[in-house]
Amino acid sequence: MKLSARIAAPVTALVLAGLTATACAPQTSDSSADKDEKKGTLRVWLFQEVNNKPKEKVVDEAVAAFTEKHKDSKVEIEYIPVETRAQRIKAAFNDPKSAPDLIEYGNTDTAGYVKDGGLEDVSKEFGDWEDAKSADPTATQSVTVDGKIYGAPFFVGVRALYYRTDVFGELGLKPPKTQDELISTAKKIRAEKPDLYGIAVGGAYTYGAMPFIWANGGELAKEDGGTYKSAINSPAAQKGITAYTSLFGDDNCPAAKCASMGGNATVTAFASGKAAMAIGGDFSHQAVEAGSVKGKYAVVPLPGVTSGETAPAFAGGNNVGVLKSSSHRTLAVDLMKELAGKETQRKLFAAMGFLPTYTDVRSEVAKKEPFVAPFVETLASGAKFVPASPGWGQIDSSLVLPTMFQEIVSGKKDVAAASGDAAKKMDTAFSAAG
Repeated sequence: MKLSARIAAPVTALVLAGLTATACAPQTSDSSADKDEKKGTLRVWLFQEVNNKPKEKVVDEAVAAFTEKHKDSKVEIEYIPVETRAQRIKAAFNDPKSAPDLIEYGNTDTAGYVKDGGLEDVSKEFGDWEDAKSADPTATQSVTVDGKIYGAPFFVGVRALYYRTDVFGELGLKPPKTQDELISTAKKIRAEKPDLYGIAVGGAYTYGAMPFIWANGGELAKEDGGTYKSAINSPAAQKGITAYTSLFGDDNCPAAKCASMGGNATVTAFASGKAAMAIGGDFSHQAVEAGSVKGKYAVVPLPGVTSGETAPAFAGGNNVGVLKSSSHRTLAVDLMKELAGKETQRKLFAAMGFLPTYTDVRSEVAKKEPFVAPFVETLASGAKFVPASPGWGQIDSSLVLPTMFQEIVSGKKDVAAASGDAAKKMDTAFSAAG
């Protein structure tokens, strides 16, 4: 889980993406497997991407390398939707017979999954693993809870501003340098080209909205003596919420269409040519390249409130972990290493744009690909993370923040009322988590 040291993460200390889902299942009491079979079929759940084929190819190659070493074993890969992963994974924790051996999970999920008793402690194997010796220290921290390791970092990710160079050139626009310029530029584009969203935004895009809150001096929560209390209803946070929700409307991204959109939908809108701008990750690069805007876009850091500032981005990333219920523990750990190892991460970067978690491999790929530069710059300027509490998993999965944004853009509640209600829900979750 990301701890306080990661709040202002430099480029060499970073970790990836938390996502959304549904309510948590009850905490498991003990799902430990009582055997460690050295052959058989391993089941793996990985996240489905906007364009999943390149990821599948890389994973298939990693699986082939694994089965070449373990000829009595087979691997079944299932790609699950990010939006429903929490429900499925929590259910698997409580039903070991239907559970996979290995899962991909967002780094924001680590503490909650460990508390639920779902992830296996792989501290010894990770410590002995040669690749792990050059892992980004904070990436390692994202799989660490109370000094124990519960998986391997899979990739790191951060978001920046994608924009259409052809549209900006035609309208004589320059990339925005402040948050106010971003909002006004989006609305200018919409006015000139009503068939386009100025910037694609989503009411369910929590991690695209967070930079607006942070750039205005707001926080999601404050820590006091090891416990958290929501700060989403503070004046500074409300200012950021107001800025973000001002982008929903007929003058940019109509609420009727955009209120329900998540991150993947906003990237898809941009890649398909329906938006002039979008907040997307380094991990979105492949999907954009595969779209109709290929060759007609560029990326810059998302601007902050003041010219020259970069809005703090969410320090995201995904991990791969072995379930405690696996009856193939040794094989599952070996497969985890194959999937999260340096060679696979090199290939995932080439195929998907996923930034490697190893400092040496990240430096290596950054020299080869110019598109990495704005994301590296964003990381270097100081990324931020979600509260380091198991309660965040409940907050995220029960859609507390998307509900808040949607209540505002629909006109059901004003910013003060919606953020106040969200704060109460967050405090309940923090309190329940202990």
